[in-house]
Amino acid sequence: MDKTWWKESVVYQIYPRSFNDSNGDGIGDIKGIIEKLDYLKELGIDVIWLSPVYQSPNDDNGYDISDYQAIMDEFGTMADWEELLDEIHHRGMKLIMDLVVNHSSDEHAWFRESKKSKDNPYRDYYIWRPGKNGNEPNNWQSTFSGSAWEYDENTDEYFLHIFSKKQPDLNWENPRLREEVYQMMRWWLDKGIDGFRMDVINFISKVPGLPDAPNPNGEKYVSGTKYFKNGPRIHEFLQEMNQEVLGNYDIMTVGEMPGVDVEEAKKYTDLTRDELQMVFQFEHMDLDSGPNGKWDLKPLDLRDLKNSISKWQTGLHGVGWNSLYLNNHDQPRIVSRFGNDAAYRVESAKMLGTFLHMLQGTPYVYQGEEIGMTNIKFDSIDAYKDIEILNMYNEKVVEGNGDPNKVMESIYVKGRDNARTPVQWDDSENGGFTTGEPWLQVNPNYKEINAKQAVADPNSIYHYYRQLIELRKKHEIIVYGDYHLILPDHDKIYAYMRTYEGEKLLVVTNFSEEQVEFMLPHDVSFEVKERLIGNYDSSEMNDVTSFMLKPYEARVYKGE
Repeated sequence: MDKTWWKESVVYQIYPRSFNDSNGDGIGDIKGIIEKLDYLKELGIDVIWLSPVYQSPNDDNGYDISDYQAIMDEFGTMADWEELLDEIHHRGMKLIMDLVVNHSSDEHAWFRESKKSKDNPYRDYYIWRPGKNGNEPNNWQSTFSGSAWEYDENTDEYFLHIFSKKQPDLNWENPRLREEVYQMMRWWLDKGIDGFRMDVINFISKVPGLPDAPNPNGEKYVSGTKYFKNGPRIHEFLQEMNQEVLGNYDIMTVGEMPGVDVEEAKKYTDLTRDELQMVFQFEHMDLDSGPNGKWDLKPLDLRDLKNSISKWQTGLHGVGWNSLYLNNHDQPRIVSRFGNDAAYRVESAKMLGTFLHMLQGTPYVYQGEEIGMTNIKFDSIDAYKDIEILNMYNEKVVEGNGDPNKVMESIYVKGRDNARTPVQWDDSENGGFTTGEPWLQVNPNYKEINAKQAVADPNSIYHYYRQLIELRKKHEIIVYGDYHLILPDHDKIYAYMRTYEGEKLLVVTNFSEEQVEFMLPHDVSFEVKERLIGNYDSSEMNDVTSFMLKPYEARVYKGE
């Protein structure tokens, strides 16, 4: 197996709006990030992934970009960004930027030109179509509710927007558009960045003709995802991007790919195919969703998580590479989701970290995860800022006469603003995030849960994460070892083995608040050499054939 820096790295995602505000305007900024780099270095972070800081009208918090080569005023200047890059590199860390090229903002110069006339040279940078029988060109639904098409009176045509109507989709069929994107990517790489995280990159190839999606229930708009996820030219486009740009730099690339399966992911990440190094897949993030999607709540069945993770661990092994995550800016806080954020917040956060960081792949830590930040329950829908939440509430409650309490319950559990409340740095007002009025309310539990307290407490989640990251740097087996699931049918214990060059790791985690007995299967041989880490004080023990696990306990043993 090829050994490379990006396989051995631990990545920290910064969502800049909510990270740290240096000037008191209530919005996190680039200088605020610089102030906290030593904190990240101390944690052991190798790579920072910075969510978009480009010029944007902020319809979708920066994922609607109006200028790919300028910095958003609220975040600072290009000089601030250049200082950030220097300071990151000075500390021996790397920086990867978000690449958002499935769509731009409708305020981008390309789109403003595109709207002017049907024969404008930029018209084909976007996907325009005439209406059909007085309606939209097809029946596709936007990811953020409603139609995926927006009518433009000036040219009497519609443009496609899989996301917000202020995020028109770029037309990757147009070679001139592709070359513009590649030039922009080279510009950032030549500034010295270390790679890209690519937003919904598997959406860029659409099925020719953009046909109607099947609609057995006669709904107004339906999901057209099968016509733009992993589309017919996606591998061709990514291979071209690799040839034109990516392959010419020593960088890290990860593609966000909703709806990708293991077989497709192998094609994206097989290094002999010259596409990308890793994908973000969402299968394990959908396991607590019912048949009606994200907002349809159901409890996690641990056996589903084992099936999903094991399939990806074994499926990509030796071919591609896994990205490992439980949190990001689009997901609720994992300690509130798969853990217990009340009685066992510290224990379950450490257990979940252990479970993830001992897998094969590159782990991603999302800001606040390392101190066990939790979901938020705002009193009113008016306190929420996320376009996805607001559109869904409007569709289900305001227009659909749904039960507001039931809808709010879904938002408390799954809403994206759970991840976007400001980072809790200390117990001063607003958690030390800002001296002003925060753009999104700070979680009121900042008095108890904050980075200052966590750094001061040697038994905190923060220091446990430091240990996990240190172990990965010390033991190659954690990075490169094979993965073998054990006890596949146990509904409370997730246990697995890693093997590498004659060494073995035994990872045992209890996903419940009950005491449960672990018994090593008879056909698994394991002789303990040392206990690497655990989230409870434990007297050293050499016999792992059976032992009792405390609520949310995690143990990792090295042996042979």
